[in-house]
Order: sequence, then C-alpha cells, then structure tokens
Amino acid sequence: MIFTDKQINVLLIEDEEFDVRRVIKTIEPFSDQIKICQIVSNGKAAIDYLENNKGKIHVVILDYQIAGGLMGETLIQKIKELDSSIQINVITKMTINLTDFNFANKLLKAGAYWYCTKYPGDIEDFIYQPTDFIISLFHAYDKCILERERLQSLQKFKRNVEDILVQKKIVGESPIMLELKEDIDRLAKSNINLLIRGASGTGKELVAYNIHYRSDRKYENFVVVNCGGIPENLVESELFGYEKGAFTGADKRKLGFFELANHGTIFLDEITELPLPAQVKLLRVIQEGEIEKIGRTETIKVDVRIIAATNRNIEQEVREKRFREDLYYRLNVLSIEVPLLRKRISDIPLLIDYFLTNISIDMGRDKPYIPEETMKVFLNYDWPGNVRELKNVVQRILFRAGNSVKPEEAIKAISYGENLSPDRDDIKSLFNQNNILQLKDAERIFREKYFKFVRENSSSDKEAAQKLGLAPSNYHRMAKELGMK
Repeated sequence: MIFTDKQINVLLIEDEEFDVRRVIKTIEPFSDQIKICQIVSNGKAAIDYLENNKGKIHVVILDYQIAGGLMGETLIQKIKELDSSIQINVITKMTINLTDFNFANKLLKAGAYWYCTKYPGDIEDFIYQPTDFIISLFHAYDKCILERERLQSLQKFKRNVEDILVQKKIVGESPIMLELKEDIDRLAKSNINLLIRGASGTGKELVAYNIHYRSDRKYENFVVVNCGGIPENLVESELFGYEKGAFTGADKRKLGFFELANHGTIFLDEITELPLPAQVKLLRVIQEGEIEKIGRTETIKVDVRIIAATNRNIEQEVREKRFREDLYYRLNVLSIEVPLLRKRISDIPLLIDYFLTNISIDMGRDKPYIPEETMKVFLNYDWPGNVRELKNVVQRILFRAGNSVKPEEAIKAISYGENLSPDRDDIKSLFNQNNILQLKDAERIFREKYFKFVRENSSSDKEAAQKLGLAPSNYHRMAKELGMK
C-alpha cells in the first residue's frame, strides 16, 4: 500500500453516473488518503469550482468527452492556465489502445499528466486497471507538490529581484535618461557582450545591475569585479580560480569570478586596468566559452554574459597598445553611455529628494525641506563627481541640517561658494579667513585635488596607487569615497 502524510484532493469531471460509481469504487480502498472533493459534469462547472477553491485541488480526473462545449484539450489548457501545478489524469473511452501515440501526444501537449482507457478487465466495477490508476494519482500528487514548491521558490526569487531593482533604481526623467532607460530594456533582452562608457560617479555599475536583473539571467549570479582593485599577480587566480595544490599555499580549490558567474553575468568595472596577460585569457573566454584554471589541464566550460565598463577613452588605450584591439572589438559589440550629471540638470531635484528620503530613513530622522534658494545652489554647481558626489553631499547635509536646509549649508556641504576661488584647483582657496572650513572638509578637498593631480600624471590607476604608496584596493576605495570612481 502507498502511504502519504497529506490528503490528495481530487476534482472528478464526469457526466455519466455509471463511470462516476466506477471511479469512486476504484478509489474506495484508499479513501483515507484520496478524497474526491467535488464531482461536476461539465467543463464550465469545473472551471468555476477551481476558481473558487484556488490551491485546494491537487489532481483532476477528467473524462475526455463530456457534455457541454468545453472539453478535451481545451478544458485541459483552461485548467492549467488557472493553476499550472494541478495534475490532470484523463480517462477516455475513445481508445482502448494505450499505444495510440498521436492521441497521447495531443493530451500531453495540452498539459495532461496521464491517461487511460475506461475499459478494464472488470468493466462493471472498476476504472481501467485499478492498481495503475491509483499509482497514477499518487504520482500526480507528488508532482503537484513539487511544482507548487518550485513556484513558491520562483516567487521568492521574483520578490528578491524586485527588491534589488527598487534598491538599484535609476532616478531621472530627463530626455537623456528616458533614452538610457529604453536602451537598458533593449539590452536586457540580449545576451551580447556590452561596454558601458561614462565618467566616474555617473552610475555605470547601476546600469549593469539593471541590465542583469531585467534579463533572462536575473535568477543567476551577478558578479561585480573591480579590475583596478586586484593586484596584478592575483588577477588570473581571482578571475579564473585555481585547483588545490596548484602552487605553494593553494591548500584548497578556489572558484574564480567566472565560475561564480556561470549562467549569469559578470561586470568587469575599469576593464582598461586589466593587465595584458589577463586580457589574453579573457579573450579566450569570450571566443571559446571556456576558462583555463591554474593547476588544471582541462578547460572548464562557462556560460557568462560579460558587461564591461570604463571611464577612460578605450580607443586611445587601444592605439597606445595598453588594451588589446581584438578584445576591444569583442567587448564593444554593443555600447551604452551614461551621461554626466551636468547634462541632465532637471534630474538634480529628483536625485536630491531620492537620496534625502532613503538616507533619512536609514538615519531614523525626518527628511529636511529644501527651499528654492537652496536648490539653486545645487542647480548652479557643475558636479564634477557626478551622481556619487551628489549623494555624498546629501549625506553631509543630513548630518548637519535641521528641518530646512539653508543655502549656506548647501554651499558648505559641497565645499564650493562665492567666498572660495572659482578655480577649485587652487589650493589657496582653503586658506580663506572669511570661510574657514572644518578640518575634515579641508582634508577632503585636499585629497580630492591631490588624487586628481596624481591620476592625471599617471598612465593608470595602478601607477597612481604606486605613486601614492597605496595598495590598488585602498586606492580604489579612497577614490570612490572622493567621488572619483
């Protein structure tokens, strides 16, 4: 005997009393586990019952030919549209040949789980072969439960994706941003490799998030890699991983970023910072769809969509032989540019309100009011650090402002005003007796100027980090804090 902890709820769709009795008699020995919740004689009544009892029925026993216009494959499809987890076992007198593959194929395509002829050895008492019929009901129930668990998991994934898209919302209603959003929707429908261009702080990573989580790969991993933050001697092992014993200290197997991103998306930020040897291996991944793992002789197949990003003139990097031309063409199949904040001034009030709202909630305080004269300060500023700088300014304002933000508080927060020299590269502007800044604000201005000076006089972030005496990861973190990344 078959046992189950849960009761199998059945809807019987049958218009002949004789066959109803036979079905009931066949199920009777298992009545403690199989319950016929309702018996209906036509398709419309069946649909009405299922609509009013959603989630209750596990298995439908369906007579293929019943009274009324709604029957056969059409009725099966209607039931599956209502609840795809319900399993449908068809009984029919149309055929006594169980190897009628054309008939079986029609039922399965419509969504049926199993079918049998009504004619058994003892036609007076039972449906088909009683044992096979009962086993089919238990198997159908198991499949129904598995399908419902799968759908619940899928719903959780969908909610997680929706939450991520809310957190990674792209704020802006200017024409240039509406065009960008349309491009994101189009690019999300493609699996082609993509290059995102844009200055530091414009939101290239945000665009990559939105493309991935709107694509068919949204339930798979999205792996973010800062190419400029990985020491050169570790690039290969970080991207492609290594096997246990591959070298001294490799005491266990390490998955590389590409393995972690398998079936999903990898976002290679600052792609121009990737050393040339690693560029060769990346080219192989794109061309062959496989990676070479340190300490392993066989290659590993991977299915990864690559989204790369750069804030530099990548064509110039190619001309100066710092970036491989063949890799450039492989990555630049599709391209998208994220605009500077000063090119979408009308979005500044929306961005300020968005950051004020979210950061105020995080800080557990009321959102301050921005008067018109204060908003003018923000609108007249050129925002060299783009959206990231604006977010940093909003955070500083929230630490100091009361219920309303005064223009002078906004000026102080962006370390820019009438009493400062218009030339922001002039370090003498910090020594102004009429506008003495707090030490942390002066330090930030100096760091930003000095970081920019060193970077402008270096060929790469790696060289700039070396000149500053910083590890690449620390350089990247500090540059990001200053709104340069």
